[in-house]
Amino acid sequence: MAFWLVTSLFVLTYLGMALGRLPGLRVDRSWLAGAAAVLLLFSGAVTPQQAASHLDAGALLLLLGLMLISAQFDFSGVYAWLNQRLSHWADRPALLLLGVVLLSGLLSAILVNDIVAFALTPLLCHSLLARQLDPRPFLLALALAANAGSSASLIGNPQNILLGQAGNLDFWGYMAVAAVPALAALVISYGVIYWQWHKRWGVAQPVPPADEGAPAQQVYGARSYLKPLLASAVLLMLFSSSLPREFSALAVAAALMISRRFASRDYVQQVDWNLLLLFAGLFIVTGAAVELPQITALAQQLSEAGWLPEGLWSLTGVALVGGNLIGNVPLVILLLGVLPEASQGLLISLAILSTLAGNLLIIGSVVNLIVAESAQRQGVQLGFMDFARSGLPVTLLSLAVAVAWLGLGGWLPW
Repeated sequence: MAFWLVTSLFVLTYLGMALGRLPGLRVDRSWLAGAAAVLLLFSGAVTPQQAASHLDAGALLLLLGLMLISAQFDFSGVYAWLNQRLSHWADRPALLLLGVVLLSGLLSAILVNDIVAFALTPLLCHSLLARQLDPRPFLLALALAANAGSSASLIGNPQNILLGQAGNLDFWGYMAVAAVPALAALVISYGVIYWQWHKRWGVAQPVPPADEGAPAQQVYGARSYLKPLLASAVLLMLFSSSLPREFSALAVAAALMISRRFASRDYVQQVDWNLLLLFAGLFIVTGAAVELPQITALAQQLSEAGWLPEGLWSLTGVALVGGNLIGNVPLVILLLGVLPEASQGLLISLAILSTLAGNLLIIGSVVNLIVAESAQRQGVQLGFMDFARSGLPVTLLSLAVAVAWLGLGGWLPW
């Protein structure tokens, strides 16, 4: 009974990852993963001790710490100040597009890209609509560059955080490998979007920016920006030490939360608890499944037959299809479950390829969905085909560069 219950919930959970929600109900992937984990505990198929052993506490704590640090950039007015600087280039859309790509890529390499997208999307929409520019190409640049830039760092996105913790990957060593394909992806993103949109920057029918929920662009003095910038510098230095990354991030976050202007609960409210619930639920469901003797034997047989993705071509195919079917975070958690002895080269390659593959479709990455949903609240419709039209060439070209770089560099066999 335990076998059938665990496997059924495992299949239903990942089917839910592909669908995104239950038809007719307002529940999302996080609820599906959390509910499945609760059912396993409630039924007794998984004990609390087993559930705790499946959780990757280091990854969860690191993600929490980085979210708290990212909140300081918003509170200090850094995002609003950057958006204000970008808006001055509204009469030169090509230069504005370049600024969005560079800004989104750089911030996403040192902060969690979900937070960057969440903060900048409403600001961009409001500013661009007020200047009668079509926000869609710039929103595409924001999303595509956020994914591309985040692939350069082990703290740029949730799946890289997880892979870095699981494989104990060196922070700067990973960046040395990932920097080239990430930079190439940023260049490709700019080139494709410029080529597709350079003759139609303006909106066909100007839409006034939504008054409801319009972002308050509070810009403070330069002294206010020192706190988040200093915190980022300290964090990167700590990542170069032997201290666990999750402890470093939490220590910096705790220091940042000492403030005269903002209450500590304001920082806590900025945390994406939905994403943490998704992680926790998937950890428990996947961990329970891969511990079953039948699943362990099946994984061993698949590995011996060469059916598990352990080379560049197979890993790229799995990242491209699986990431855009169930999402790159669920895919990475699943692969870590069936590939417990994965080499560092495979983990590095998976981090780069799964992130870049998330640019294919709007459902391939949480960042893409954040940008689309946040833009919709501002009156801007970024549709599935709008995204795919740019995402398809950007993803295929970016993956081609990444595969060539990883293969020729000898980080993973073909």
